[in-house]
Amino acid sequence: MSRWIDLNTPHGPVRAWRAEPAGPSRGAVVVLQEIFGVNPHIRSVTERFASEGFVALAPSLFDPVEPGIELGYGDAEAQRGVDLRNRVGFERAVDVVEAAADLLGAEGLRTGVVGFCWGGSVSFLANTRLGLPTVSYYGARSVPFLDEPARAPLMFHFGARDKSIPPGDIELHRTKQPAARIFVYEGADHAFNRDVDNSHYHAASATQAWQRTLDFFAENLR
Repeated sequence: MSRWIDLNTPHGPVRAWRAEPAGPSRGAVVVLQEIFGVNPHIRSVTERFASEGFVALAPSLFDPVEPGIELGYGDAEAQRGVDLRNRVGFERAVDVVEAAADLLGAEGLRTGVVGFCWGGSVSFLANTRLGLPTVSYYGARSVPFLDEPARAPLMFHFGARDKSIPPGDIELHRTKQPAARIFVYEGADHAFNRDVDNSHYHAASATQAWQRTLDFFAENLR
């Protein structure tokens, strides 16, 4: 079952898409959006986690500045997403993640975080600042924060062709986060998990990263 719920945060109410597993849960995952909002793609990712046995919750990180935003992938919409991302900022985004994790924790669920693009960088901060097990997909804005020590298990997925995260930046992740598991996918560009966008989706990489992500949460949310 999937539905919108209202999440209470320090910055006012935030909508969140919640998906429930059919049977007993294996834990909970907070799913963090790209710069396009909790759109149909992010909702489908949330539902995929539920189909694997996790309670999954995707908070609308833009709601503190502009509620109800769902964007497509054109240039104008991407620019609007960048503007909204900048207006929200990392501090407010992490506050929203904390509210989502607190809600799930109050239900007795061990909780991790997975994020994509901007959400990948927010998810990294959910690890260093909130102590949550984290999987980060192609978070291009994490480099300024890499000196923050990890406080929980951590995994990164990068595309080898992603110009927003060049090899030097990936190496910085290895150097500054030595305990993290880091995977680089040959043939994959930025947003290789976005299966609704043929210009970015890379099926082989997405499939392998997804299985590694499921294994990570199965191990760390027991």
